[in-house]
Amino acid sequence: MKTYICLDELHFFAYHGVAPQETLVGNEYTLTLRLETDIARAMQTDNVADTLNYAEVFRAIREEMEIPSKLLEHVSGRIVRRLFHDFPTLEHIDLKLSKRNPPMGADITSAGVEIHCARKETQYLKN
Repeated sequence: MKTYICLDELHFFAYHGVAPQETLVGNEYTLTLRLETDIARAMQTDNVADTLNYAEVFRAIREEMEIPSKLLEHVSGRIVRRLFHDFPTLEHIDLKLSKRNPPMGADITSAGVEIHCARKETQYLKN
């Protein structure tokens, strides 16, 4: 049985971007996660200690989002590395990070990146 913890459309205000203006004024970002982890024990015990605490996951993501980066790819890689490091029961991470209304001269709601990563693939995400 595969089981997941999902965090849908987390909203952040952060200072990521290539253009100098982006790092000065900031922008709104949306992040969605699907975390494969074994929740079978928590299904029986009703104890948060037996599952992945999504409040702690959010705290780790918020800390990474507060560090300015030029590229969403870089931010996403940091988040994935951090989550695999901090939460050893995680097996796979599906992450989507989007910047709302990016400054690119287009009528666009958002632009972003999507990552699907297994713990065993993290050697490609080293610093």
